Amino acid sequence: MNWQYSYSTWLVPIPISDEGSAFVQVKDMEVGLTLDLKDLGGTLKLSVQECGCYVEAISIKIDGGSSWLYQGVVGAFQGKIVSAVEEAISQKITEEILKLDALLQDLPNKIPVGDVASLNVTFVSDPVLSSSSIDFEVNGLFTAEDQIFASKYPHRPQTISVTCSGANEMIKISLHENVLNSASLVYFNADYMHWLVDKIPDQALLNTAGWKYIVPQLYKLYPNDDMDLNISVTAPPLVKITKQGIGATIYTDVIINVLDTGEVIPVACISLVINASGSAHILQNNLAGSIRVEHLYAFLKWSNIGNLHMLLVQTVMSTVIKTVVVPYVNLHLMSGFPLPLPHGFALGNARIRYADSGILICSNVSYKTSVLI
Repeated sequence: MNWQYSYSTWLVPIPISDEGSAFVQVKDMEVGLTLDLKDLGGTLKLSVQECGCYVEAISIKIDGGSSWLYQGVVGAFQGKIVSAVEEAISQKITEEILKLDALLQDLPNKIPVGDVASLNVTFVSDPVLSSSSIDFEVNGLFTAEDQIFASKYPHRPQTISVTCSGANEMIKISLHENVLNSASLVYFNADYMHWLVDKIPDQALLNTAGWKYIVPQLYKLYPNDDMDLNISVTAPPLVKITKQGIGATIYTDVIINVLDTGEVIPVACISLVINASGSAHILQNNLAGSIRVEHLYAFLKWSNIGNLHMLLVQTVMSTVIKTVVVPYVNLHLMSGFPLPLPHGFALGNARIRYADSGILICSNVSYKTSVLI
């Protein structure tokens, strides 16, 4: 990175006593600076390659008091004053760059997401600079907060086929679908995809009497007994992003339990394949979302009560998933997860564009507080 600054004339009045003052005029000052910004083991390292200052002339005029004496001393040391100013400016710039580098070294390498997961925000490549922008690439994958479960989804460089085109869009953030899949893996391993359903809007479906015409043999064996549904996702949901939006495939087992005289009796297990679609939106500085069920297919995994009419059972399972599980999941998805932004920055008027294998966020930015970076 190269910067060059030029100043034609500075005129600064300086009081030197109650009886006199000095006017300092700096003519044609140029400052040149070359910096190196690169990835160093996941953090950014900023260093000064070259720094120089050139001053054509400094004119110092002293009035009042013993100005005749001071003016003679200034004239005698004119060249040394210019050199001292050039050296002092270069040294001060270098000191400030070192302070900025220290701030970069202190940037966090992860962002906590609740109590379970963290977002890995270590840098994975050197920044890329152009005449009007700078690109940073961070890992971006979810990891377990306790680091027991590592993500199986490797970070990979990505190219998004869509671009930001708005005049006020100052920042773009691209997310590969592996980011969402890594979150899926972490929360699956942490056993967050398991529900015991004992209350539903149509509570009659949690009594064997409500299944009298769906599974007659269940009612015959356990008449008027309460039931619950033990729902478990059996593999991390697989998320796929296309230009049309977000899709997910979810594999689930539902164990039907009968509560008979205080005893929990598993009577059947239904396997579900759920095809869901999702949408994303920006909530402050978070990426939030929601899902809905598009298709659901039910299969009998095992049964202690004979064969089941799977078309009727599939209808019941679809009702339970749509009215109980999906609203619960959406409640959590609505809070979202934080996007990797520097402290103090806020997104404004953000919009989301979908591409093959990724999401592009285009937004304006503003300062929430006074920050250095």
